[in-house]
Amino acid sequence: MSILIDENQCKGCQICIEKCPKNILVISNKRNKKGFLIPEIKEEELCNQCLICEYICPDMAITVTENNS
Repeated sequence: MSILIDENQCKGCQICIEKCPKNILVISNKRNKKGFLIPEIKEEELCNQCLICEYICPDMAITVTENNS
C-alpha cells in the first residue's frame, strides 16, 4: 500500500490531515511550486486503507494504491 500526494495539485488545505483517523498525514515544511505547505506521510504502515484522504481531497491530489506482492 502506498499513499501518493501530487504536490503540484495540492493547495495545502490540510483537510486530509484533519480527517485521517490514523493521523498518518502531517503538515511538512516543504512548499510546492504554488507556495503551499504540503502534507507528508508519517508511518505509512499504519494506514488502514480507509481512503478518506483520497475521497475528501478537493483537489484530487491524493491517491492510495495497494501494492501487489
